[in-house]
Amino acid sequence: MPNIENLRKRARLYLRWHRERYYPVAAQIRLALARFRDLPDRNVLEADFKLSDAQELVARQQGFESWPALIKGIETMAASVPTTDTSFILAAEPQLFVSDMDIACQFYVQKLGFEVAFSYGEPPFYAQLVRDGGRLNLRKVSGPVFDSAFRARERDALSATLTLENAKPLFLEFQRAGVTFHQPLRTEPWGARTFIVQDPDGNLLCFAGS
Repeated sequence: MPNIENLRKRARLYLRWHRERYYPVAAQIRLALARFRDLPDRNVLEADFKLSDAQELVARQQGFESWPALIKGIETMAASVPTTDTSFILAAEPQLFVSDMDIACQFYVQKLGFEVAFSYGEPPFYAQLVRDGGRLNLRKVSGPVFDSAFRARERDALSATLTLENAKPLFLEFQRAGVTFHQPLRTEPWGARTFIVQDPDGNLLCFAGS
């Protein structure tokens, strides 16, 4: 369960980043808040951005319409969950290595329907892509990501698994987009329906759902 105090700290961090003109935060603001959506990074960072805006940004990242709705939702969840001393993992963000950031981003955006949340560096060497609740971090490396001997030995080694409510609609969407599948849609012995996509660097992404 998300911790309210940690979310408050995150909102204050976003506010500080905006005041310090930290460029990667501009992309996150633009992605989450519609009123900033058509502004370039520089204009986002020059715009009026208050703590309430930062709190709304955090709320929308958690799937809520507003900060009050987020607080109410967390309090409702807290009332139904026993108190424990264990940590709660909010999300996982697989990091994929790529040899060409432009080609990789084009593939994920144009073929798989992701959006670039932010990229960092000139030229970019790091980027985050998002689609719905999925986040993938791309890290540029020199040379090929996989050598041929590795792929010969480990033909189906996955770089990431993304879970879905329903696998078939996304499979059909990717099919219409001309995506080449490492493995087409199939039903596994344990009941899940999966398909696997290979990106330009050989990263295998498994999409699994019902």
